[in-house]
Amino acid sequence: MSERSGRTTASLDEVLKSFEGHRRELCAYAYRMLGSSFEAEDAVQEAFTRAWKSYDSFEGRSSVRSWLYKITTNVCLDMLDGPQRRARPMDLNGPSTPDAPMTMPEPDYVWVEPIPNALAFGADPAEAASAKDSLRLAFVAAVQHLPATQRAILIMREVLRFSASETADMLVMSPASVNSALQRARATMSKVQPDESAKKFDETDEAQRKLIDDFVKAFESYNMDALTALLKEDVALSMPPLSFWVSGAENVAPFMLGHGQACRDSRMVPLAGANGLPAFGHYKPSDRPGVWVPWSITVLELDGDRISGLNFFLDTDKLFPLFGLAPEYVEN
Repeated sequence: MSERSGRTTASLDEVLKSFEGHRRELCAYAYRMLGSSFEAEDAVQEAFTRAWKSYDSFEGRSSVRSWLYKITTNVCLDMLDGPQRRARPMDLNGPSTPDAPMTMPEPDYVWVEPIPNALAFGADPAEAASAKDSLRLAFVAAVQHLPATQRAILIMREVLRFSASETADMLVMSPASVNSALQRARATMSKVQPDESAKKFDETDEAQRKLIDDFVKAFESYNMDALTALLKEDVALSMPPLSFWVSGAENVAPFMLGHGQACRDSRMVPLAGANGLPAFGHYKPSDRPGVWVPWSITVLELDGDRISGLNFFLDTDKLFPLFGLAPEYVEN
């Protein structure tokens, strides 16, 4: 890159390095805003481009971090300039019976997508723990009910803990307007946000680690009795980009033994996590012996000692490369 305004290459490297130190938290923020890890990455890259182009005008009245959040917010608001909001299947329609006809896939922009932990969390365990709840699929889907500006305000104030005046500066609003919008956002979230009393996933919890191991054993052996015993009574099973979903532990086995029969003899490859939740690269058998092919990114939601959500994200062409997964699984 050529010199700009007398800057040297060394100063450019220094500036870009200062931006990079904020990439993960900005990506997590953009993901909460947009509901898509791909759009979040694009938003952060665009924010960095805008920040570099306008760096001469940065006067240091705020921190680089706050300034980058302001630019990223503007990028996200530009991207959200329309009525479309991302959702989960259970946000759009009621559950189906296990033997109901399967629905056709909907476009990818309809759905809240998973995000790899590595894109959203830094190496600091305390930082990851504090960010995890607000990256859960249920929270991200709930936030999508808010108008774009209210969404930004709620995340800035209640997730990122910016003050009302800092938030107002980023959005070019008055602190009073920020506080008013926050109250409206809270009112909406109280209606759409999931039950906060559930005991969520804690990777240090030995019982929950065993629950995940038992799930893998039951699923790979296709032992539906063992699988059902691990499920919460009101468990939800969904498969974006299909709007079809089923509810209730009693309906999971009939579905898996019917429409889901192709998943028999699957292989589950553990991932570092998605949305702060246990996740797997799910491969199903191919027509070649000893070779399994991509089927889904499978993300589990837990409530204490039971599984409350089975999320099978089927857009493997996009998601398997995002999670660094191979295009096939071969056993030696």
